[in-house]
Amino acid sequence: MTEDDFLARRFEAHRGHLRAVAHRMLGSAAEAEDAVQEAWFRLSRSDTSEVENLGGWLTTVVGRVCLDMLRSRRSRGEQPLETWRPAPSAEPDPVRDALLADSVGPALLVVLDTLSPAERLAFVLHDLFGVPFEEVGGILGRSPAAARQLASRARRRVRGAQAPQTDPARQREVVDAFLAAARDGDFDGLLAVLDPAVEARSEAGVNRGAARVAAGAAAFAHLACVARPVLVDGAMGLAVFAGGRPERVLAFTFAAGRISVIDIITGPARLADLTVEEL
Repeated sequence: MTEDDFLARRFEAHRGHLRAVAHRMLGSAAEAEDAVQEAWFRLSRSDTSEVENLGGWLTTVVGRVCLDMLRSRRSRGEQPLETWRPAPSAEPDPVRDALLADSVGPALLVVLDTLSPAERLAFVLHDLFGVPFEEVGGILGRSPAAARQLASRARRRVRGAQAPQTDPARQREVVDAFLAAARDGDFDGLLAVLDPAVEARSEAGVNRGAARVAAGAAAFAHLACVARPVLVDGAMGLAVFAGGRPERVLAFTFAAGRISVIDIITGPARLADLTVEEL
């Protein structure tokens, strides 16, 4: 195997992840493919002998390419021409399909289109793919603190746009019922307040479906016993406090009077970005 062949195989191992990053950044499968292909061109022309984390290096390259594409699109007033769907002739790629299924949501892409290119990059890379703010800031040419502020601003706008107009009193009732059922390990009680297609999202991944989410919530009764209702960036949620500071936060999104999304936040950096107010 030649050195070029070896490099190509290493790149292919990361292609599904890079495509998922690019698609969330750009909202277009065709443009995402272009961005990934540009990343390959840059890799093939670069000396990566001292690169220890090729996946991180490629994610940074794709981020820069997508940022340039977003800025160019905005300057010309263009919009992506399509949303993602599998190409009829595409070969099966289970890793790619799983990544895209987790990362692509038409409603979210619509919201992301309202963000500035810098906000979108900071939110997508940090909140959705875990890229540290130091690296995000490097891509943007800004400090880590500035990148953190961009992501925080984008996060508030995304949550505000995704939150349906539901009666706050009803939301509080649903959260109280969720908390009581979780404390008691009441599986049926949890199912009653969860949307059938509910998603629980955390740093560890995504859990889908009312039965799976209810089972996960029921297994953490010990945490539910010390959790308290709060407002998370103005949205209804729950928090577990330690030393007067939140160490675990659940931010809820509602649909038709039930919980449709649970964002579980435990990382110190992400917690620091939140405004958590006790009720």
